[in-house]
Amino acid sequence: MRTTETIRQMLAPGKCLDAGRVWEVVELIEGRPGKLAQLIECLWDDNPAVASRAADALERVTRDRPQQAQCWKHALLGLLTETTEKKVRWNLALTIPRLELTVPECRRTAQVLNTWLDDPSSIVKTAALHGMADLTRHDPESLPDVLDLLRVAGRSGTPAMRARSRILLKAFECQKRKRQNRTSVHMFD
Repeated sequence: MRTTETIRQMLAPGKCLDAGRVWEVVELIEGRPGKLAQLIECLWDDNPAVASRAADALERVTRDRPQQAQCWKHALLGLLTETTEKKVRWNLALTIPRLELTVPECRRTAQVLNTWLDDPSSIVKTAALHGMADLTRHDPESLPDVLDLLRVAGRSGTPAMRARSRILLKAFECQKRKRQNRTSVHMFD
């Protein structure tokens, strides 16, 4: 990054679905978390390519450090209901469940993601499924409905949805076995 170059300038060049300099932005933010505000601002950019790459970078940043984006939770929840840009949608579907959410916030998020199951984009649908599965961490009561949804998508969804559903169902089954086999000796795993 050149000293006067903004995150927006780093994200601007290229076509909408090109990754561009996303990894450079991620590395910059990991080294200087104060720059995250500039990235968040880009999510609302008029240029869909900038907004898409900003969402991609945010998803990558929050994989290991979701707490960095916690103070923008309400803004991100608002964007979730507004955005029509498919790359922003699929990245928000993966990012928002990583944040600390209340049960009502989880349920509102799940309602939005459920509508995305009708999106024309297979990746948006698949990310929505994944996001709904991740939301069960905050809202365990939603687990039976999500498991049913994953089973249905695993049979009748797009190929990507079927594959992701199988992976998620297997992960849930492994978690269930761990809980069932847990004794007081193993309570910290």
